Amino acid sequence: MIWLRTLSKTQRNALLGTGTGWAVDGFDFVLYSLLVPTLIGEWGMTRGQAGLIATAALLTSALGGWLGGLLADRWGRVKVLQLTILWFSVFTFLSGLTNSFPQLATVRALQGLGFGGEWAVGAVLLSEMMGPVHRAKAVGLMQSGYAIGWAFATGAYTALFSWLPVTWAWRTLFFLGILPALLIVFLRARVAEPEVFLAARLAQPSQRRSVFEIFSRPSRRILALASLLAVGIQGAYYAVVTWLPTYLSTVRHLSVLGTGSQLLILIAGSFFGYLSGSASMDRFGRRRTFIAFAVLSAVTSSVYFSAPLPDSLVSVAGFPLGFTISGMISGMGAFLAELFPTGLRASAQGFAYNFGRVVAASFPPLIGTFSGTYSLASMTWVFALGSFACVIVAVALLPETYGRSLDSASA
Repeated sequence: MIWLRTLSKTQRNALLGTGTGWAVDGFDFVLYSLLVPTLIGEWGMTRGQAGLIATAALLTSALGGWLGGLLADRWGRVKVLQLTILWFSVFTFLSGLTNSFPQLATVRALQGLGFGGEWAVGAVLLSEMMGPVHRAKAVGLMQSGYAIGWAFATGAYTALFSWLPVTWAWRTLFFLGILPALLIVFLRARVAEPEVFLAARLAQPSQRRSVFEIFSRPSRRILALASLLAVGIQGAYYAVVTWLPTYLSTVRHLSVLGTGSQLLILIAGSFFGYLSGSASMDRFGRRRTFIAFAVLSAVTSSVYFSAPLPDSLVSVAGFPLGFTISGMISGMGAFLAELFPTGLRASAQGFAYNFGRVVAASFPPLIGTFSGTYSLASMTWVFALGSFACVIVAVALLPETYGRSLDSASA
């Protein structure tokens, strides 16, 4: 981590702001997956309905990511980042006031708009702030904040369900989601717009790009392959993470404390995976790292969900599972930013990432539905393996971008 000393104050503030934003993003979004078993018990929801709520949030987050990218290309990265954080914080809080499946589905769908926009804008902002030598490490460190947010959510879940009655515990957990709104104060005071973005606007101050310009012939092929990459990475992640608490509590029959402990081990692996994957991106290149981590993820997920492991070994297997999946995710922000020109970067990256999210959004309800006929573990494993195959195909057809400069000449 010695490379952090070489960053300017502006770059450090951008890294701190976006990393914290991604942590609170993870905290807010992971809450629902932790509460699925509770809500099924409280409201009598089916697994299919529980999956539909997750899908509703993922679908609207895809729309939010594209809109957030479009607005960031027009209004600026920092302004739109503040708006997205405020939006998802408010609607996470409101989730705690719901009393039925339709109400929660509606509120979570609205929450997804801000969740999708935050990643797209934050990743572009930080990518434009960093030079090519440390870009992947910086964006990977930003994304490691998601594991920190996930850990806080898991810790809060374990504590609240140990101290409070179930009816109050799940509502209080959602109420905590309003706290990330405080981050806006830091962003307004300390984080500036990237010079690359400002230079591009200064060079073409009156240019209004079409919403559909990212689909023009020069960008179309790259956009399609980048979207396939996003499908694979997010499909694997959502297949595993959405149902993992339910798998541990209903299939492995672990207590709240046992489930929380298992998840914390996986989260620890995830945190180190983010750091290691992004460091590998800057040392060995984007394509080789993606393929290596996709193959390793296929192996670890096969062992975790298919091998007849005792509970003691499931704990051990959780660390490499989190490590490999997050290592694959960590380079995506920098890689997507390097594929597109400055004037279209946020909108193209937002579309590609969130197109992947739209497709990946179908995985949780499909897994939930098929688990009525087949086992939950086998369905999670099948969808994860298909996702890893998408990653390998997409990366094999995309160019290597390591060392590419994101200057205004590419506007």
